Amino acid sequence: MKEFKYTITDPEGIHARPAGELVKVAKGFASSIKLAKDGKEGDCKRIFGIMGLGVKKGQEVTLTFDGEDEDAAYEAVSTFMQENL
Repeated sequence: MKEFKYTITDPEGIHARPAGELVKVAKGFASSIKLAKDGKEGDCKRIFGIMGLGVKKGQEVTLTFDGEDEDAAYEAVSTFMQENL
């Protein structure tokens, strides 16, 4: 299992467009990919799981990766987060 912490820099937080793009990236992997904030967790392969967390600018999120391709998923999702959020 791998973990990645990231502080959101997008002025609008995680809104619909980047959440949808994150789902597309996450669905490319077999591993379980979860996004957590303040003790709540959402599945990165489901847009409502991400949007339901209500992540705003300046908040820290934790992404966890667990499965056979977790290393590749970690690289792809962490790069996506840094470039888009």
